[in-house]
Amino acid sequence: MKFSDEISEARERGAPIVALETTILSHGMPYPQNLETGREIERIVREAGALPATIAVLDGEIHIGLDTKQLEHVASAPMLKLGRGDLAYAVAKGADGATTVAATAHCAAIAGIRVFATGGIGGVHRGAESTMDVSGDLDTLASTRIAVVCAGAKAILDLPKTLEALETRSVPVVGYRTSEFPAFWSRSSGVPLSLRADSAQEIAAMIDAQEALGLHGAVVVANPIPPDDEIPAQELEHDIDAATAEAGAARITGKALTPWLLDRLFTRTEGRTLRANVALVRSNARLAAEVAVSLRDRASSVRAGARRSTPPQP
Repeated sequence: MKFSDEISEARERGAPIVALETTILSHGMPYPQNLETGREIERIVREAGALPATIAVLDGEIHIGLDTKQLEHVASAPMLKLGRGDLAYAVAKGADGATTVAATAHCAAIAGIRVFATGGIGGVHRGAESTMDVSGDLDTLASTRIAVVCAGAKAILDLPKTLEALETRSVPVVGYRTSEFPAFWSRSSGVPLSLRADSAQEIAAMIDAQEALGLHGAVVVANPIPPDDEIPAQELEHDIDAATAEAGAARITGKALTPWLLDRLFTRTEGRTLRANVALVRSNARLAAEVAVSLRDRASSVRAGARRSTPPQP
């Protein structure tokens, strides 16, 4: 694992850091828009008071924080799509790879980063009762101590089953200013949430409580796409059903399925899904940075209180 100079220094002084994935750039968007988006997301994190730690595997090394040249390489060069189970292969082979939600969460957690911003998590695919296609994100979230800020799960999935699977794994899903599970490009899925937080400070308090209680899984923060950028679910459902049927007919499965469906939806919606995707990632990065700053402030308050309560030594 190799830290950029900026992230290494930030870890030493306890500065707020936000982890960012790279599959969304290498496999989710065309060049050069993916590079522009990657730069913009990092800028948003900085403007909100935190430092961006974009994660990728380059020449077999896990990089926590990328420089300008490395980010451009990720956006323009062929990259393996790395789940958590693929990390050892990429490291052993000396390969280049972009990290998915699961791989990024794992790398960030072992690097001591507490907050991670992404687009949408993976989950239970439609028709999983026959295909058994369930994202590895779910088990990673169950076993990895990190807060994941997302726009819910990708709308191409079975959202009720995904939420049920998270509940089975004791992964709390807290809606940010919503009591409904967001549907990625859409603010509403019709699936209710029992947990809600209305500020970054509330989310930070929950993360601290999760750790204090010895709970080792993630906290999923479901942040709906901004209202002006959403595509209402009822407008998308026909396209999602059609794209899913096309994937079945073409026997597209496994890791290839999600990027294939996203590409088909981009075509069917004349680019609307990509524009919405960029907007929701920006929103998630901003909230994640605010949460990271709140966690830093809470830790500073605890240390200050401890110093005040310590009696002077004779």
